[in-house]
Amino acid sequence: MEKLSFRLTAPRSAGGSRAQAIVGVVASGNLEVLLERNLPADVCTIDIATAAHGFGMVWDAVVRDFVARRSAGGLRISINDGGARPDTVALRLAQGVRKIEEPER
Repeated sequence: MEKLSFRLTAPRSAGGSRAQAIVGVVASGNLEVLLERNLPADVCTIDIATAAHGFGMVWDAVVRDFVARRSAGGLRISINDGGARPDTVALRLAQGVRKIEEPER
């Protein structure tokens, strides 16, 4: 398992009031994303555990693009990766932000 960590300045904070959200399933070459709202509004941290070694530069590009495009401030994001492609990572991160911004049920 390779472990990567990123601490990024976020231009926009995540909306909504939900404390946490989870999307995806790590099985079958996909990934699981847990989002927790517990950081300052201008910070986003992303911790990744991945079975695919040597893709740090790809992860760096994907997470930086995500934070620049989405409202990710205040979020601590944990990713358990089973070998997902970058487009799947971007999709799951976007789904996670949408879910954490939904009203609590």
